[in-house]
Amino acid sequence: MTLVLLPGMMCDERLFAPQIEAFDDTVVYTPVRENSMTDMAQNVLQQAPDQFDLAGLSMGGIIAMEIMRLAPKRVRRLALMDTNHRAELDAVKQARAPQIEAANTGRLSAVMREEMKPRYLVDGPNKSRILDICMDMAMDLGAEAFVNQSNALMDRRDQSDTLAAISCPVLVMCGAYDQLCPVSRHEEMANIIPNATLTLIENAAHLPTLENPTQTTAALRSWLEAV
Repeated sequence: MTLVLLPGMMCDERLFAPQIEAFDDTVVYTPVRENSMTDMAQNVLQQAPDQFDLAGLSMGGIIAMEIMRLAPKRVRRLALMDTNHRAELDAVKQARAPQIEAANTGRLSAVMREEMKPRYLVDGPNKSRILDICMDMAMDLGAEAFVNQSNALMDRRDQSDTLAAISCPVLVMCGAYDQLCPVSRHEEMANIIPNATLTLIENAAHLPTLENPTQTTAALRSWLEAV
């Protein structure tokens, strides 16, 4: 069964490098030109197999929830990682406007390095290396992707009803020190979803796939192999 991986904002397949190495038959879809969650989800559905396992991190998790709203029967298993099922708060929407302006005027690097990526990671010996990977991913994707992804995140819907209707096995996973999408938000999702298992990843914040790949991959393997 194909495992479809959906990365977070301004990330690509490098976000899942340890998991791609560990699992056979993985596919990563990185949205660049779509500017709504529905368009992003429909693009994945157009390219994905008829049946697949689905894992999304952060924005990727939000896209995964939209896929579950649109075509739940195509997903055999679902993993939601360091994500948020709620609509975006007005205060967060307002904060995106100057970031979009900066990206459109050649200052994407400053936005990513100063305002966003440092909040993604837990302190530790690998923080600098992972931050460099994050910056490389973001700069390779570029300003157009940043603007489109920002707009999609601003306009996203609340997916509580979608979660309540899910019937497939679901892994809800979160870095124990995630500040952007805290543990409490994942506890809320796990309580809404009928068949959810909640797993916290130690020594990790918003990007556990890179911060603690061993525990993350083990959790995903258990989810994939569960009867």
